[in-house]
Amino acid sequence: MRLHRLALTAFGPFGGRQEVDFDALGSAGLFLLHGATGAGKTSVLDAVCYALYNAVPGARQSPGTTLRSDHAAPAVRAEVCLELTVAGRRIEVTRQPPWERPKKRGTGTTTEKAQSWLREYDAESGTWKDLSRSHQEIGAEIEALLGMSREQFCQVVLLPQGDFARFLRADAEARGKLLGRLFDTRRFAAVESHLADRRRATEAQVRAGDDRLLAVAHRVQQAAADAAELPLPTAAPGEPGLAGALLEWAAVARAGARERLTVVRCSVAAAESAQAEAQAAFDAVRETHRLQRRYAEARERAVRLDGRAEQYTDWQQRMERARKAETVAPALSLRAATDAEHRAARQAEARACGALPERFDGASATGLTAAARKALEELGGLESARRAEQRLDELAAQRAEADRQERADEDALQEAAAWLDGWESDRRALQERIEHAQDAATRAEHLAGQLEPARERAAAARRRDQLHARADEARDHALAARERSGGAHEHWLNLKERRLAGIAAELAEGLTPGAPCSVCGATEHPAPARTVEGHVGRQAEEAALAAYRRAEEQRAAAERALGEVREELAARTAAAGSAPAPELAAAAEELARDHAEARDAALGLHAARETLARAEAEYERRLAQRQDAATRAASRGSLRDALAREQAALERELAEARGGAASVAVRAGQLERQAALLTEAADAVRAAEDAARRLKDADDRLADAAYRAGFATPRAAADAALDDDRHRELQHRIDAHVQEEAAVRALLAEADAAAAAELPPADPAAAHADADAADRRLRTAVAARTAAEHRCAELDRLSRQATAEAHGLAPLRAAYDRVARLAGLTAGTSAENERKMRLESYVLAARLEQVAAAATVRLQRMSSGRYTLVHSDDRSGRGRSGLGLHVVDAWTGSERDTATLSGGETFFASLALALGLADVVTDEAGGVRLDTLFIDEGFGSLDDQTLDEVLDVLDSLRERDRSVGIVSHVADLRRRVHAQLEVVKGRSGSAVRQRGV
Repeated sequence: MRLHRLALTAFGPFGGRQEVDFDALGSAGLFLLHGATGAGKTSVLDAVCYALYNAVPGARQSPGTTLRSDHAAPAVRAEVCLELTVAGRRIEVTRQPPWERPKKRGTGTTTEKAQSWLREYDAESGTWKDLSRSHQEIGAEIEALLGMSREQFCQVVLLPQGDFARFLRADAEARGKLLGRLFDTRRFAAVESHLADRRRATEAQVRAGDDRLLAVAHRVQQAAADAAELPLPTAAPGEPGLAGALLEWAAVARAGARERLTVVRCSVAAAESAQAEAQAAFDAVRETHRLQRRYAEARERAVRLDGRAEQYTDWQQRMERARKAETVAPALSLRAATDAEHRAARQAEARACGALPERFDGASATGLTAAARKALEELGGLESARRAEQRLDELAAQRAEADRQERADEDALQEAAAWLDGWESDRRALQERIEHAQDAATRAEHLAGQLEPARERAAAARRRDQLHARADEARDHALAARERSGGAHEHWLNLKERRLAGIAAELAEGLTPGAPCSVCGATEHPAPARTVEGHVGRQAEEAALAAYRRAEEQRAAAERALGEVREELAARTAAAGSAPAPELAAAAEELARDHAEARDAALGLHAARETLARAEAEYERRLAQRQDAATRAASRGSLRDALAREQAALERELAEARGGAASVAVRAGQLERQAALLTEAADAVRAAEDAARRLKDADDRLADAAYRAGFATPRAAADAALDDDRHRELQHRIDAHVQEEAAVRALLAEADAAAAAELPPADPAAAHADADAADRRLRTAVAARTAAEHRCAELDRLSRQATAEAHGLAPLRAAYDRVARLAGLTAGTSAENERKMRLESYVLAARLEQVAAAATVRLQRMSSGRYTLVHSDDRSGRGRSGLGLHVVDAWTGSERDTATLSGGETFFASLALALGLADVVTDEAGGVRLDTLFIDEGFGSLDDQTLDEVLDVLDSLRERDRSVGIVSHVADLRRRVHAQLEVVKGRSGSAVRQRGV
């Protein structure tokens, strides 16, 4: 990793923009970063860490602190831009922390969210290519390229002041915490925890096995309590003696239970026979009772039918009269229709004649028709007067139109004059609108580029929040599937073990006399094993194996689903960042509102331009309109005189044609209405006369039809008729009576019912009571048999269970001993672990040994071969062992604690340790080359000779084009190191200056 350029804006103590050219500083290999106390030397290193990891080192990242400079102008935003090369790729990282900026409208401030950019330089095209703007994606990419977390980077690249001096003097516990963070030994701690959990689990299984064996013994005693009075065998839980005594005692109890079962089965057979006889007797009595009741009900129905015979005769007679009346129905319908037409014609005649003058009362249809014809002849003579009246109206309209045009021309002239007076001010306002819309269009285009990324982040945040709940559900589902898989696996192993225990009987089933045994080869089989009850066969084992495989597939599917949810959650989190979804949505909505406002304002650009064009066209039209109005006013006087002369002549002609009416049209309307009323009255009189003749004919036809049907009068025929509902109801009653009569005759003719009626009355209640008593006796006997069978089966099952529990305890105890030994060994509590070292401590001790070896190479050079760092496995007090660190003094040949070193010795020893640790961590991170290192403070405690030796060691780090930056106040270093980066503080903020490059 090599740094090229760092740009700071409003960051830390730097109020303005500052740039650091690391290429120029690193060309000398060794450069000095110095400045007054509080000027901001460490802030330069903080900016490097912030650009890479979006956070500053250590306590400077505490909550409530702000990275923006207090010296910066209110409208300037803090920003850090770092350009570097890592893993062969040249990239640029830009970070902007959140800040409170002044509102663009009104007073107060608004919060701007943090932003990040990642770009990569494309050597082929010579341009920068955008990679991402997501905090999470950029952080993951940087950490993947460097292969180090922020803590490792701060320890390896930014060697901080005082940290390694404390590491050098720290005890084993504190030293182990730092090494654990740098080398990530959590997997070894997980192994320790896993073995401890396995030890507790196997111990619980052994205890549970002892408890189950004792519980089986008590259940056997409870199951055999009614079968045998035998004492429960006593022995220590888990011992073989308990199982043997229990099996022998259970065999005696099973024999007594089987004897009792035989007695109870005989009782059940006798009770079944008695119950069958009682049930047959009850069925016979119940059938006799049913036939007697059926015959009695038929007799009662016959009596009711006899009582309704007279009513049935009346129904038949009524139906006969209705059938005769149906022949008169057409004449009745014709007479009713004709009567309705006659009444309607008389009413129409009365209305038409009532609208005529009194002189036409009693007039015939012929006289009314003649009067109508006379009125129409008079109406035809008014046609020429109508045309004259219409022309008079046209002349009045033309004169009114001339007056209106005169007024319109006067109004147009005034309006045009007023409009032309305000033309210049309107034109300037329209031009200002166009300029404002152009500015809004530029702003809308700028906001459009920010809107879509903001919406995508808000959508990703909403999806991220949804996926959190789905991830919890998927994790619970995966855990449940894992538990089911474990249960199915344990069940399969149990069945497999039980099958293997009885495999001899399974093999014996295939033996035939004279054929060799597949196991021993013998042809004689004197005592082949027999299959016992509860034996597990191949099918049961294979079914359990198949169930386990299905459960395992479900577990794998659940874990895949969990991985997919977590993968999507990580992607959404990377896209949305850690900001809450409502906050991102609110920011996107605010950006959308600003964009909408700018876009709406920009939309008026085209309209404003069109409005200006229309206004210019309107200006030309107004000028032409004023000229046309003046021309029309000159020719309007002669037209008025001609219209006045023609109007006077027409008025004289119309006065003669109107007579006493107000107008010719009124007179013509009166004649038209009179002719229409006379014509309508004549038609109504003729229609009334025709309706009267048709009514007389209908009366004659109705009287003739009633006489032929046998009715004295038409009224009698109308009364005998039935509507459809009454006809259906009466026919239904007749049919129901006939059907009931047939059913009763059929019931009385049944031989079984008549024979049963001759017998004494049956008593089904007594027979039912006898059958119930026999059934109760049978149920009692069956319950006794079921209890005896259950007792025998339970004793057999418990005996098998006790045998299986006794056999299963041995492998559990062996597994517990093996796991407990491993757990004690990794936890450092067993006697076999002489140094009492935990597994994690053992791994950290190996890492510390590597660090000490790498540090010794540089420490010997700094101390002229005097000091050597060695790793120690000794245990200090009650703390960890294996994490001791001593220094060997070649002058005295003694090995002593690092806490006895002087201040200067402590500095170069801790510096050597830091450089050694950097080398080991770099190798651990995948061998990422570190071409830029920073060493912060500590040189003031060295004498001149030691300082020269330390600088020689640091100068050796420049090998293979590596650059080392020294952060120090020591004035002597300014003379020794030519390439310098000075931080100068002032009232308006700090600034950086590069010298010697």
